[in-house]
Amino acid sequence: MRTPLSTGFVVTDRGGVVENRHAVHAAIVDSEGTLLYSVGDPNRITLARSAAKPAQALTILETGALEKYHLNDADLALMCASHSSEDHHISRARAILSSISASEEDLQCGGHVPVSSTVHHAWIKADFTPTPVCSNCSGKHAGMIAAAKALEADIGSYHLPDHPLQERIRRNVDDICGLEPGESKWGLDGCNLPAPAFPLNCLARMYASFATAASQDLSATNGKEDHASRVTDMSRVFNAMARYPENVGG
Repeated sequence: MRTPLSTGFVVTDRGGVVENRHAVHAAIVDSEGTLLYSVGDPNRITLARSAAKPAQALTILETGALEKYHLNDADLALMCASHSSEDHHISRARAILSSISASEEDLQCGGHVPVSSTVHHAWIKADFTPTPVCSNCSGKHAGMIAAAKALEADIGSYHLPDHPLQERIRRNVDDICGLEPGESKWGLDGCNLPAPAFPLNCLARMYASFATAASQDLSATNGKEDHASRVTDMSRVFNAMARYPENVGG
């Protein structure tokens, strides 16, 4: 079922007078890519930005970085996070960097005002200037440095589109979204990393695929080792986020 764009709006008013009309685009899709319901344009090209983090974290996981550097699922959850820069987020990001013999100077994200107003007010009172490890994407960046090291690739350029890790991420994004290789478009995210763009229904398919992997019986993978490994890794990403929500957000 599809609700037309002409009725797909969120409206705000003042005293009954319409002030704003916000167009809504939404898609409900199963893991096979079947569109079950939509509002507006389910094919609208959409920059996933932080919504792509589970796919980026999956690629980090597939490099073997977590095992090599003895990182755990709480760390994996932080790699999927747009966190609120609380002390436990910052300390875990620093711990990841320490585990991989890297430093905060290796992070290619900058510091910024936190998404948490509570943290922001505390920083103002303390006259605190945020550094890169305070970024809400610091876990993802630390994870990518770990992955680059696991691949024995340069860590100074891990954020660039032509880095071997970013090339792996692009392939994974296209695969999980059901796109042809190279079909996704890429821009630059606010944290200085490549950000994918693709039809909205592909983003829905990505999340449906992670959820399906988390509930799938590995005996149903038809004995295909590569497929079973991908299902296991996607399930691990999904469950890490579910088990450590305080690391994903705050």
